[in-house]
Amino acid sequence: MFTLRQAAARTAAATAAAALLLAGCSSSTDTTADSTDTTTAEASTETLVVYSGRDAELIDPLIEQFEQSSGISVDVRYAGTTELAAQLLEEGEDTPAHVFLSQDAGALGAVSAAGLFATLPTEISDAVATEYTSRDGSWVGLTGRARVVAYDSERLSADQVPGDIFAFTEPEWNGRVAIVPTNASFQAHVTAIRVLEGEDRAREWLEGLIANDAQIFARNGEVLEAVNTGAVEIGLINHYYWARSEQDPTTLRAQLKFGDPGSVSALVNVTGAGIINTAAESEDARAFVEYLVSSDAQTYFVEETYEYPLAPGLDGPRDVPPLDQLGEPDIDLSQLDSLEQTVQLLTSVGLL
Repeated sequence: MFTLRQAAARTAAATAAAALLLAGCSSSTDTTADSTDTTTAEASTETLVVYSGRDAELIDPLIEQFEQSSGISVDVRYAGTTELAAQLLEEGEDTPAHVFLSQDAGALGAVSAAGLFATLPTEISDAVATEYTSRDGSWVGLTGRARVVAYDSERLSADQVPGDIFAFTEPEWNGRVAIVPTNASFQAHVTAIRVLEGEDRAREWLEGLIANDAQIFARNGEVLEAVNTGAVEIGLINHYYWARSEQDPTTLRAQLKFGDPGSVSALVNVTGAGIINTAAESEDARAFVEYLVSSDAQTYFVEETYEYPLAPGLDGPRDVPPLDQLGEPDIDLSQLDSLEQTVQLLTSVGLL
């Protein structure tokens, strides 16, 4: 836990990375592009090239399963979702990538808005409910990430914890709420507030948290630990940090309150994938994305990440409400692409 002034210093790198997305270029992108030599470009005609914004530790086993079952060779290039989206915007139709695997709907929306995605076959786009995927069929959602309130159950009952995140600007919550302004999920949540509630409402909420002495942390896991040890009473995080606890999460001091159904407090962001338009006719690319929405891959994601599966008929992670009971707000998740404006807002109020 640290002060807003300390947070500003720590978040410089995150701010630069966020601005990178819509700027579409950076020195790190140039370095990566330079490293794509002739040999790699030639190999891409025989090997499926995937840009993955998800960690190698998570994705590599899934890739191995796909290669074994399909016989298709895959070359995965790992980096942050924001960085890869920026690289795709810079490379355009010259990109060697066939598929973009993203940790965030906003990055998918930015790539889609640039016209870089092919329209997915309906057997892929229809595999996921419309509220968790693109509305134009340019990308498909893979897993859901619910925004939640972690609370200290030794000090508060569930009934005492607001399901409306705007309530945390009230005086009674002064100094009791923890946030992670550098986190992509927090930033996506602010973006959703901007989209659904308006710019003024988003600024008002952020300034209210600051005025209410919100406690600033560097990571969601640290917030959960602080709530679980009683260092802070409330933390705004994603559900899976709690659900994947090594200890039975229902026995933790930290428990979860889900947002009021239908409100922005109940936002469910998604990870997802899209096929690059230059690979529109690639059977291998289609096979890979189709595999990602298959029951095998969806089950793998649930078991390894405790995120919600988006394909129907599968059980979600243990100890949290089913996805269809969360009541997520009516929002086109592609609209979360306006990250640059969110970063500017967070910076202007002093959180970055």
